[in-house]
Amino acid sequence: MIKVVELCAGAGGLALGFEKAGLEHELLVEIDKDCVATLHKNRPDWNVLHADIKEVDFTQYHPDIVVAGLPCQPFSYAGKKLGFDDTRGTLFFDFARCIKETNPKMCIIENVEGLVRHDKGRTMDTIVNVLENELGYDVQYKVLNAVDYGVAQKRKRMFLVGTKKGLIFNYPKKVKGNPVLRDALKDVPESEGTEYSDKKKEVLELVPPGGCWIDLPEEVQKEYMGKSFYSGGGKRGMARRISWDEPCLTLTTSPCQKQTERCHPDEVRPFTVREYARIQSFPDEWEFEGGITSKYKQIGNAVPVRVAEAVGREVIKALTGKNKRKEGQTTLF
Repeated sequence: MIKVVELCAGAGGLALGFEKAGLEHELLVEIDKDCVATLHKNRPDWNVLHADIKEVDFTQYHPDIVVAGLPCQPFSYAGKKLGFDDTRGTLFFDFARCIKETNPKMCIIENVEGLVRHDKGRTMDTIVNVLENELGYDVQYKVLNAVDYGVAQKRKRMFLVGTKKGLIFNYPKKVKGNPVLRDALKDVPESEGTEYSDKKKEVLELVPPGGCWIDLPEEVQKEYMGKSFYSGGGKRGMARRISWDEPCLTLTTSPCQKQTERCHPDEVRPFTVREYARIQSFPDEWEFEGGITSKYKQIGNAVPVRVAEAVGREVIKALTGKNKRKEGQTTLF
């Protein structure tokens, strides 16, 4: 069995997808108590450690792969070499330390799309330099959109993959047919959910399915959006009502933020907890612990389960030697 050590495991989206693919977790580390409770609730047999990864000694573990959904934190640059010492103080340093202590055959980082361009690309330069030149991995990275893998959500995330010399990893191919919100929420169980304020309801009642702030009367636009009305682009998430016949926009950790509203197609309310989970491709039996704010946060931060499963299947192919290098294939793109 191929074994995994996962850092910053969250509510288990990545872990569950890897399990569905056929991987086995040797260890999951998570600092948030509600996430830990969620993992214990759903998989009491998993070895879940409630701890800060900075405090964990990984030398006793022997995984085939180390994976982490690292928070995007600023990287410091003490000098021009962009090496291992320049990452101290960030969680990537502890990810790298875990790799150094366990020597896995593969490693994966999942993060927001913006990490590729963070600090004019220097952050990625640091990560690649450490993994390739100091830890001995071939590195490649690619932005995957969840909607291409059976998830009814437009959600782009960067997956960086490091492999030991001789191993070949290929990113999962897109599946045919993109699901829409109607597919994801069919027969969804009833559950708790937050509500909009009365003032926000008055505004969103004016927005049709698939619409946003541009569908509002101009005087309402100006009052609701404030200074944002006069700013540049990137505002289509404001006062956004999702249509049944489109994939949802990226779910965030809070369903009521003005910049990232995701209103139900028919009702003037945010998506419920179970609707949130369905859109992230969690099964209905996966329960979330903690208060409602924490539940939304856990789901919004998660890797969609179907994306994780697709990546996990390719991990197995790589580690079992089923992939052949394509002509002209490079290790970094």
